[in-house]
Amino acid sequence: MSNDWKAYREQLHKGVGEFAALNPDAMRGLGTISGAAAKGVLGPKVHELIALAVAVTTRCDGCIVTHTKLAAEHGATREEIAEAMGTAIALNAGAALTYTARVLDAFDAQANA
Repeated sequence: MSNDWKAYREQLHKGVGEFAALNPDAMRGLGTISGAAAKGVLGPKVHELIALAVAVTTRCDGCIVTHTKLAAEHGATREEIAEAMGTAIALNAGAALTYTARVLDAFDAQANA
């Protein structure tokens, strides 16, 4: 299993940028919510690990590719990502297990980029 996660992330961010130009208020609102969720005592790495677990349970490839990159940038290891995916699997069973393979694939692609 291998997707071109870098190309997908670039395509996704281009599309999001186009949407942002059309509806800047919605993007500001999302930025406010996202920024508020990231503040606090957990720190950015833990925030991104939680975001990845949620991304898997909601089956959001765009979220996976974005938060995998951010988790890696904040120092998350493959083992930490696997532990976070274990939590997602415990809460979402088989569907989360299937998407966990996608997260690990995206992480490996990021490491080789």
